[in-house]
Amino acid sequence: MTIKQSDIRLQVDGKPIAAYMAEPANGGPGVLVLHAWWGLKPFFKQLCDRLAGQGFVALAPDLRNGQIAETIEAAKELMEHSDDALAEKIVVAARNHLLALSKTKPVGVMGFSMGAYWAMLTAAEAGEKVGAAVLYYGAASVDFTRVRAGILGHFAETDEWEPMDGVRGMEKDMKAAGLDVTLHVYPGVSHWFVEEDRPEYDPAAAALAWERTLAFLKKKL
Repeated sequence: MTIKQSDIRLQVDGKPIAAYMAEPANGGPGVLVLHAWWGLKPFFKQLCDRLAGQGFVALAPDLRNGQIAETIEAAKELMEHSDDALAEKIVVAARNHLLALSKTKPVGVMGFSMGAYWAMLTAAEAGEKVGAAVLYYGAASVDFTRVRAGILGHFAETDEWEPMDGVRGMEKDMKAAGLDVTLHVYPGVSHWFVEEDRPEYDPAAAALAWERTLAFLKKKL
């Protein structure tokens, strides 16, 4: 499938914010891709390309102003200096851009670790405009009664960054709110297990998570 790749600019508070978009020639359902704390590194752009190859319009905004952390220590420093209010505005601008392209169709949202929080916040704030939310090793506590999206989650069985107690607590709250939620737990892997440029990368688990994600997005969108 032929895809179009674009570096675009979103207007946020009168300033241009970078984002990456990949789309099939004939368009398709939109998927908002929200990166982990590293920044908009190549992996997330390549993920957009893969989504476009499967018929989706994928948009990944840069929440780190071009900065990319190569180590956990550097990522922690980026987090300490992050402007959450600005990040939220960027996510909203990206969501609205995608919705405008998708016309009246609901869009999907996919978040990785830190991005999973923004994904759930987007699903809560956008209501019926978001039809699917995919969480990769990141939990979030939002007003689940406002969420209309189906939820799919991928989590490591033993994860120092996102302990299973918190994940199960989130799942319980989601189900109490009446959400359609499916969380998959992968044994023997660690946080960031789907990111090919990380030492935690697990090819088998990543392939299974991708297969499940595609099936879910195609069903919901």
